[in-house]
Formats: sequence, structure tokens, C-alpha cells
Amino acid sequence: MFQSLVRNFLIRRNLAALTPRAALVDMDGTLYDSMQNHATAWYQLMNELGVKCDRDEFFLYEGRTGRSTINLLFNRELGRDATPEEVEKYYHRKTELFNLLPPPGPMPGAAEILSLFKEVGMKIVLVTGSGQHSLIDRLTTDFPGIFTPDLMVTAADVTHGKPHPEPYIRAMQKAGVRPSMSIALENAPLGVESAIRAGVFTVAVTTGPIPRKAFEEVNASVIFNSMPEAARDMPTLLLAMLATRVDK
Repeated sequence: MFQSLVRNFLIRRNLAALTPRAALVDMDGTLYDSMQNHATAWYQLMNELGVKCDRDEFFLYEGRTGRSTINLLFNRELGRDATPEEVEKYYHRKTELFNLLPPPGPMPGAAEILSLFKEVGMKIVLVTGSGQHSLIDRLTTDFPGIFTPDLMVTAADVTHGKPHPEPYIRAMQKAGVRPSMSIALENAPLGVESAIRAGVFTVAVTTGPIPRKAFEEVNASVIFNSMPEAARDMPTLLLAMLATRVDK
């Protein structure tokens, strides 16, 4: 099954083969079961500001920078961007609300996937639209020996967040690889779109309320129903990526 999916990607991208040497990995909802907390914190913030919204819509905004999310809601409800001062103030408040919630735990299966990437000699790059240091600072404790500061792309490193391709382009630059040498792991449509626009073979995992169909619509290369499923099948997928060729 995976070989046909890899082959379809190669044909769409006019590539002969893939040589996965870097894993570009999202954080919220992929490494941590944190999206419930993010959605709750954003919803509480917007209610404090009198901005109408639905809690579950924030799952769809995962991957955006805080500034982008605030401006999206402000433009929809108030007809304008937030000022830089408002963005700083309100994102700080959102962070406070997030930190009041019970700390989210690592996503089941995440450690196994990261260990596999490391064992086969792949560089591992964090690619997150978050600036939430309460989680970023936990990475070295929860996933020891996996992440290094020089191989992280966060909200502070980009001008344009997901779905713009910049986060994944920056990640590949840091890893010193081309798209044909990369695999992305995402759990949100905006993140999948960002990676695909950067030319990366993209694996989506449905870890929240977003339906599988949403990932099909943004052309995720492979879709898993959970992180444990992804952990179970990732070795087979990597082998299929290495073994599949398309004659040029």
C-alpha cells in the first residue's frame, strides 16, 4: 500500500526517488496531547475580549502563529488587524490561560517514532507555529537526546506561519536537505498544507476532532488514524520510501 502512495507522490512531484534523511516534526497534537488546552485557552481569551468564536474552530488554526490567529479573529469580528501592542498583550494572556490548565502529556507513540528516526540516522527538526515555551522547554526532558536548539523552527523563526511553506523551508535549510530528502509529520490541515507547499512528503495523523477527509482534501501523502498506528507502521513506510522508484 505504501509503495503506491509513495509512487503517486513521486509522479506528482516529477521525482525519481526519495532518500529520507530528515524528519520534520510538528509539536502540538503530534508530540504532545496539547491541542485541547490550546483550543480552551484561545476560546477563553476571545470570550474575555467579546469576540464570537467556537472552541473547536481553533483546532483548524493549529500551525498559525499567535499573531496570525489573533488577526484572523479580529478581522472576522472587528474588521481590522490587531495592533502590535494588542498582539503582544493578548498572546501573553493566552499563554497565561494555557499555563493554568493541567500540563498536557506526550502523545502516545511519539517517542517510538522519534527513536526510529534517530536510529536510522535521520536529522530531526521541530517545526511548530507555537511560541509556548512551557512545552518547547519540556522537549529535552520528555524526548531526551532527540532535539537540539539548532534544529528547531518556532514562531520566533518565521515571518509567515503555516500554511505558508516558510516553516518547512526553514526546517530543511537548518537540516541541510532538499524536499526529496525529507518527511514531515503533522496533525493539522494547515501544517500538512505548509509541508506540501514546501515540496515535502507529508504524513498526517488524526489526533483531534478534525476528520480524515480534511487531510485528504489537502493531499496528505499518508494518513494514519493515531500516533500509535503511525509508530507501528512508520518502519514499513520508510522502507517503501527508499525502495520505490519512478523511471524518468
